[in-house]
Amino acid sequence: LQKESAMSKKGKNDNASEIRDIGREALHKFVERFMVPPGSTVRLAQDYDPASTYGFDKPENLDEFMRNSIAFISEYADRLYAENAQSLLVILQALDAAGKDSAIDHVMSGLNPAHTQVHSFKAPSAEELDHDYLWRCVKALPERGRIGIFNRSYYEEVLVVRVHPEFLNAQRLPPHTLGKRLWQQRFEEINNFERYLVNQGTHVLKIYLNVSKEEQRRRQLERIDRPEKNWKFNPNDVKERAFWDDYMAAYDDVFKHTSTPHAPWYVIPADKKWFTRIAAAAIIANKLVEMNPQFPVVSGPQRETMLKLREVLVAQAEGQAAEVEALTDKRRGKKNKAQ
Repeated sequence: LQKESAMSKKGKNDNASEIRDIGREALHKFVERFMVPPGSTVRLAQDYDPASTYGFDKPENLDEFMRNSIAFISEYADRLYAENAQSLLVILQALDAAGKDSAIDHVMSGLNPAHTQVHSFKAPSAEELDHDYLWRCVKALPERGRIGIFNRSYYEEVLVVRVHPEFLNAQRLPPHTLGKRLWQQRFEEINNFERYLVNQGTHVLKIYLNVSKEEQRRRQLERIDRPEKNWKFNPNDVKERAFWDDYMAAYDDVFKHTSTPHAPWYVIPADKKWFTRIAAAAIIANKLVEMNPQFPVVSGPQRETMLKLREVLVAQAEGQAAEVEALTDKRRGKKNKAQ
């Protein structure tokens, strides 16, 4: 991505050659800086700057850069769909106003709708509360060959529920599971669940959009001051700011216990939306490159059948051309007689 500035000055390329020019090694190197090392102790407030762009400048033509990035992701999504053997689950977590919806819109909007599935998880319904906390997410897992995006996820059960333990009352859990041990138990269950998914061919990519408290305040004000954004405003989001430190502590613990070799977390600075979108696209692209989906290769007999049918199709075209030529000659003959 050090070629970013030069890339932004290039002309449009439908094959996204600019992105390919980066090379797998450089792409991986760019993405690696966002990964939470498995087993490490994380302090969001100290270790990750929400306003950082890691020394990169905003591309002169950001829209074109993102189009080419999406084209690259789309190419791999096509392979994934055709291969029909693996799937990718992208989990987006963040506090309010961090830009999850915006990231989804800008990074995934150019993909074939048949290849992607987006699910947003809000407060659980009565039916969902009658099941275990993973149930509603299991139902929404991507099918083989597809990319599934979770806007929030089962991680709410060790984040929001931990900050507001009174929410546990509605879950009616067995008494012996409650207590300090509950959160560690859920971390273990989530890790085992994600290991199971990876073993079954569903790769898990977890991204946290790291917005600062001040930038969140500014965006919430914008939702109040701009009529076209009023619909986004939720009074409860302002109330939740009082629990900011509790959420930071909960996320620190989530990263420490659930960033694993098979499903690591990535923390993206979210104060500058342009960088958030580039980083999210790069992380998804890098994961697809690692998965390396391939178009199916037909067998020898299948290829022979295809070639025979090709001859039929070519012959049909030649036959149509001969009919057109004969009809043209016939019309010419009538015209000459008339003259």
